[in-house]
Amino acid sequence: MNLSKLLFALPICAALLGSCAPPQARVASTPKPAPTWAFEASDVPVEAGWKFGQLPNGMRYVIRANATPKGTALVRMQIAAGSIDEAETERGYAHFVEHMAFNGSTNVPEGEMVKLLEREGLAFGADTNASTGFEATTYKLDLPRNDPKLIDTALMLMRETASELTISEAAVGRERGVVLSEMRDRNTYALRNFVDQLEFLLPGALVSKRLPIGTKEALEGANAAGIKAFWAREYVPGHTTLVVIGDLDPVAIEAQIKARFGDWPTAKTDPQPKFGPMSPDDQGKADLFIDPALSERVVVARKGTWLDEPDSIAQRNEDLLRQIAYGIINRRLQRLTVQANPPFRAAGFGSSGLFREARETELVVDTVDGQWRGGLLAAGAEYHRAIVYGFTAEEVAEQVANFRTAFDNAAKSEATRSNAALVGTAIALIDDEIVPASPIAAAQWFEQLVPQITPAAVLTAMQREALPLDRPLIRFQGRTAPAGDEAGLIAAWSQAMQAPISPPQSKGVAVFGYTDFGLATAIVSDTRDAALGIRQVRFGNGVRLNIKRTDLEKDRVLVRASVDGGNMLNTRSNPLATRMAGVLSLGGLGKHSKDELDTILAGRNVSAGYQPSDEAFVATAGTTPRDLELEFQYLAAQIVDPGWRSEGEVLFQQSINNYFASLRATPGGALGADLGGIVSNDDPRYSLGAVDDWRKLTFPKLKSDIGDRLSKGAIEIGVVGDVDEAQVIALVGKTFGALPVRESEFRSYDENRDRAFTANRKPRVLRHTGAKDQALLTLIWPTRDGEDPAAEAELMLLGRVAQLALTDTLREKLGKAYSPGASSSTSRVWKGYGTFLITASVDVKEVGPTRAAMLETIAGLRDTPLSADIVQRAKAPVLEAYDNLLKSNGGWLGLVSSAQSRPDRIERYLRGRNRIAAITGAQLQALARLYLIPFAGLEVLVLPEGIDPPLL
Repeated sequence: MNLSKLLFALPICAALLGSCAPPQARVASTPKPAPTWAFEASDVPVEAGWKFGQLPNGMRYVIRANATPKGTALVRMQIAAGSIDEAETERGYAHFVEHMAFNGSTNVPEGEMVKLLEREGLAFGADTNASTGFEATTYKLDLPRNDPKLIDTALMLMRETASELTISEAAVGRERGVVLSEMRDRNTYALRNFVDQLEFLLPGALVSKRLPIGTKEALEGANAAGIKAFWAREYVPGHTTLVVIGDLDPVAIEAQIKARFGDWPTAKTDPQPKFGPMSPDDQGKADLFIDPALSERVVVARKGTWLDEPDSIAQRNEDLLRQIAYGIINRRLQRLTVQANPPFRAAGFGSSGLFREARETELVVDTVDGQWRGGLLAAGAEYHRAIVYGFTAEEVAEQVANFRTAFDNAAKSEATRSNAALVGTAIALIDDEIVPASPIAAAQWFEQLVPQITPAAVLTAMQREALPLDRPLIRFQGRTAPAGDEAGLIAAWSQAMQAPISPPQSKGVAVFGYTDFGLATAIVSDTRDAALGIRQVRFGNGVRLNIKRTDLEKDRVLVRASVDGGNMLNTRSNPLATRMAGVLSLGGLGKHSKDELDTILAGRNVSAGYQPSDEAFVATAGTTPRDLELEFQYLAAQIVDPGWRSEGEVLFQQSINNYFASLRATPGGALGADLGGIVSNDDPRYSLGAVDDWRKLTFPKLKSDIGDRLSKGAIEIGVVGDVDEAQVIALVGKTFGALPVRESEFRSYDENRDRAFTANRKPRVLRHTGAKDQALLTLIWPTRDGEDPAAEAELMLLGRVAQLALTDTLREKLGKAYSPGASSSTSRVWKGYGTFLITASVDVKEVGPTRAAMLETIAGLRDTPLSADIVQRAKAPVLEAYDNLLKSNGGWLGLVSSAQSRPDRIERYLRGRNRIAAITGAQLQALARLYLIPFAGLEVLVLPEGIDPPLL
């Protein structure tokens, strides 16, 4: 079970392939030897294609050949040891070891592991990463190529981490600052809230005293001997499982694993400590946690004994029945959120396991500030109604339709699951003992179960797992304490359970009202791009369609519809014109409310919701060939007949209140709120504005601001995936192609493309309300726009070089910052506008030295020739990204969706790799000299309220 399971964020597991079984964790001791793999004791047949093994020393491995995407592979090594395995004096050591894995081993000098991988095209963080949780530490390598040498390098590095770390005293001393920096950065209101709820839910439990980040005292006192002792004790073959999945030969990989890990000596395997105690008798109490940044939430929970339910076909059926029950309750709760006057912002009900030592059932209610009581009463009534009266046949049918679609989709795309999806399946086996079954088989089991899925059956199944919420634990979080404090919470819940309730009412299902858009206009143009094979069609009404058929994902289709306008409609006099556009879909359609649509479209693979981008309103949806017609109908209906209902307006206003209330609770939030306005001379188009201005936004105003673009603006549609081109053309012709004539070209908006970098380079100080030791220092320079692709590529690469240089300086050498950043942004929207930014989150006491180190690093880029190595390390991941871009439908969609309106994007892609490969260190140095000029940039420092800034 990972940390997020305890965040009270509706821990309702996914249903696909039986993954809805309760989370399971390794038991500290068992009455008889456990099987090597969970499937050895299960009647669930293992899908063909997996290779499982165990070396004589006890290390396990999972291998699978898979070619989605082609020519790539993923490697994971999981050590079944996390923060729960630490002694009191070792708190934070599991995480510290993770950091030390990149700081020297027998065969890889300190500081060279990450550089070695960067030279091979793996970007640190994106492709090279690790994570530490309560139960396990996982090392991750995403290999951009499947050549045997790179795979062998990856396995070599995993073995180095497993048994060959040097953990020198000097390296520990340097890394200590990085770990403490990470601790400082993570000290936010969200973490403090989590710690409080963990301690309330599991009082006295060991897990509440073992956060993976550790304690400052333990980390400051850590030395090489202590960290090495933890590593040697826990990093043993019996705790280790290696996963390798990708476009490879499993037999050859198995031989490589045996060669690399076969001589790792067998070692004692200590049982993992118990996470508890977790007493079911802990009842009838309440807790308050008040913080100005927290939105209002009430959690009602009960703990109970652990249900030992190993994975089996019968258990999967039981779990599915439970999930249908939970799904119905949550559908009822969701329905209340889309009323004109909703009692709460969101709510959810479900059950989950607690580290295989207990289980919990919880009802979570998110409300507008001060409305917790009404929200709790309304959500409690729905919970009570379900327990007393159960469910209707119509509700069960809606859920069955959704599950059938999910199982069917998984079955039809079984052959082209991604490497990442299969890694998830392997990890589910390792962590949760879920047998990797065939999606086709899972779909068949579902259909066999369908006749037994009755209202009575799903209620009974849920009641076997869900704990009754009588005398529960009740927790409130928010900005202001509730009336009556803890006693008020308990009294409100008692009132909710005593209130009269009525049986649920059956509701009929309407028919989707947007199937006839008129006669399709004629096709006036039908060509095919010679370089990439993108078919480009134009209809007589001006609508453009671009199609790329691929076999990358069976039975899957991506659609993107773009309508002219977007944030180009924001002006100095009306800077918030499009801010509400992203919630337009919550207002439903003219003929259907959002709630009605959710019922009508149950079991269908469709979605619609246009978001404002810089130059257009854009909707992106994933669907199947079976539902492609309905997807086009839904997307077209969103344009021609949006509902403009007040429900969406209310939800927007609720989210705005919470957004502004927590805006400055962290340094990053404060910077994000103000930086756009600072660098743009307070131009209101790029400034956040005042919350009162946002509160004045309404759907009538939005309709006035964007209605003309929805009815007349140019439209371009991109379709990528497993499609028949002729069918796509016909379906678009019947929907978008049948609309009244529209503008044929996207507008230029020349009058709104001006954006200037501020001439006032005086340093600015912003304030945040978070921890008093947190500071964020940002330096930003003006550059140029992105119209010249060569200049854009050079600046992008300079940003990557600066990122590497800052990481080497601030993180590796000085230990002052956990994750310094650098990036170039060259706009193709605003003429002449571009920025180059570097940033570091540091202790307030380290602002001066950090600024000096950052400026020195940038001076080095200007004044010293760049080494071939740092240029190669910056280039390699970019070149690999080019090579792999079109191995996914998502990569294709970025080019296909604007193939007619922005054909230059295709040209940039085709020539982009060679442009990057040809860039030299001398070019980058010249660029640094041109733009990164001392005192030409702007400094923005974010400090805690009440802390004086250092001398600038």
